[in-house]
Amino acid sequence: MAEVGERKKLSHGPLSCFFCGHGITKEEPVQSAVSDEDGITTRSSRTSTAAAVDHNLLGKIADAFKELAEVVAAASNNAEEAVEVAAFARACSFVAPLFGLVGFHFKFIEMDYVTKVNDLMEASKSFKTLESMVDEDVKTNTVRKQGSHSRNLLKIKRGLDFLRLLFHQILLTEGNSVRDAVSKAYTEIFHLHHGWALRKAVSSRLHHIPTKQQLFRKLNQDESSGRVLMQAYVTASPALLQYIDNIFLSRELGIDW
Repeated sequence: MAEVGERKKLSHGPLSCFFCGHGITKEEPVQSAVSDEDGITTRSSRTSTAAAVDHNLLGKIADAFKELAEVVAAASNNAEEAVEVAAFARACSFVAPLFGLVGFHFKFIEMDYVTKVNDLMEASKSFKTLESMVDEDVKTNTVRKQGSHSRNLLKIKRGLDFLRLLFHQILLTEGNSVRDAVSKAYTEIFHLHHGWALRKAVSSRLHHIPTKQQLFRKLNQDESSGRVLMQAYVTASPALLQYIDNIFLSRELGIDW
């Protein structure tokens, strides 16, 4: 997912707090290199100190995507209604830490996701709606260009879809292991878009995935409250994800790239 040149300013954007603003203690890093779907190599550092997470992260995610779902519903009945870039980017910013909580080898997804959300935050200064943002890329023939707003929007949507399916699988899972839930979600959403080395890296680390209990603890939720908030996201997100797909499909841009 990562694009050439995007990572140089990764730690200086509006979402840099996801790497340095949650009380992370600097320790000697263990370097890991993986290549994403575009063949770009991303290096990540793993430390033994975990980052603290917003105590109401799941609640903020649930509320933000409920609001976007309401906008999508309104847009279906009123042509003047549309999802705004700023509101979308804000909602997506809450999601970023969840990737890293799944496990170390999902940090590369978090890093790349943050870069793309930062890009849309900047784009919101120039474009009011997601449609107008994509239309500008169509006009300049840059929709599929690495680093374009449209390309970043599609990759962000893919990350949101992964979390939707992951939450759904967790809610269906009996017992304390979520390894199968993570594996199924990754395979369905990312497998075809990631290179062999990246797929192998994720596969080899599945046995390090936190348990369900550990995951809810990291999210500062008990299982009961956590399940309610995960279900809220699972319920609210499909309409938004389809809305984004329709932006691309209605312009004959495709979505499987």
